[in-house]
Amino acid sequence: MTCRHCGSAEFIPFLDLGEAPPSNSYLASSAAIADEKTYPLVIRSCTHCWLTQTQDFADREEFFSADYAYFSSFSISWLNHAKAYVEAMTSRFGLSRDSLVCEVAANDGYLLRHVQGAGIPCYGIEPTASTARAARELGLEIVAEFFGAELANKLAAKGRGADLIAANNVLAHVPDINDFVAGFTILLKSEGVATFEFPHVLEMVEGAQFDTAYHEHYSYLSLLAVEQVFARAGLRVFDVETTPWHGGSLRLFACRTEAISHVQTSAVDALRAREKAAGMDSAAFYSSIQIKANRARDELRAFLTDARAKGITVAAYGAAAKGNTLLNFANVKACDISFVVDLNPAKQGRLLPGSHIPVVNEAKLKQAKPDRVVILPWNIETEIKTQLSYIADWGGKFVTAIPNLKVHA
Repeated sequence: MTCRHCGSAEFIPFLDLGEAPPSNSYLASSAAIADEKTYPLVIRSCTHCWLTQTQDFADREEFFSADYAYFSSFSISWLNHAKAYVEAMTSRFGLSRDSLVCEVAANDGYLLRHVQGAGIPCYGIEPTASTARAARELGLEIVAEFFGAELANKLAAKGRGADLIAANNVLAHVPDINDFVAGFTILLKSEGVATFEFPHVLEMVEGAQFDTAYHEHYSYLSLLAVEQVFARAGLRVFDVETTPWHGGSLRLFACRTEAISHVQTSAVDALRAREKAAGMDSAAFYSSIQIKANRARDELRAFLTDARAKGITVAAYGAAAKGNTLLNFANVKACDISFVVDLNPAKQGRLLPGSHIPVVNEAKLKQAKPDRVVILPWNIETEIKTQLSYIADWGGKFVTAIPNLKVHA
């Protein structure tokens, strides 16, 4: 194994979550179980550049297939986040009908719909056929390819250089991070801006958020590591914001190194200092999350065992990738959690990968009236509690497992 950024072969252990199938590879039926593929979910940290990364066992096409089942538009709060982003970027950078916005990993059009609605020319890049189709149904222009330097050169040659490139929750999803980031330098106009949102590995470690690890996440990112990747590609970070998404994310603002209109803010220095104070440039920082993961696994197993012994019925909400990581690491099966509710029709009627728990619509929850509902996408806990507040009518209670097992009153 060599570092996907710097090429070093010097690593320390970060997380070992055993064997698991790709977390978004939902099964069409029980007949598909026999052919289900699993891969080791092992993550290590490079001691040279401190990029934390998976040990690879399969190509990206295995994880981002044509029937990829993650659709961004099924979270109202995430749609609102995207809308607020578009409004903020439009105001800050003076976007207009004379501008061009590109989104890399446009998914189902959750963000570009707001750019389009504001009358700003835009297009998206989305390699998964299922989500690209949904975006096109909104009237959006979508380039259905994986992004990198080669595609960026083709687009730039066609005059598709962008004033703003949005990249939400994709930087962690690319196996060749150097080639991917190089594409932004090529596609940006001379004074253009690229924004990158991704879960902060500092929050992941401090909050025991081990379930944000899955095969589709090739990298676990910090400002410390990302600035090195960007510098190699000819980009520089000039501002940073923190957001609560996915347990705590960063939004980095980057431009070409030679750009003159974007002055670095004090927020960048403040985040550098915060990461250094946390010890992110030393091995000790990266060694603690495994213990936290093992504890959360054991607490969930104990809760489910106790519930079965007492006749307490348990269901779950949110067929999310992070939930699949948790369930598989804890060896949870359909005998432990009878079903999981999800609003996405693309997941309903299927089985979760690994645990083989059936995915159903919300009507099943109201019919079955389970005693406990485990919230798997804990990052939108408030939204889910509001949506499902009616479970209190039959005495139901919510449960979260990260960072510690908690039954909510």
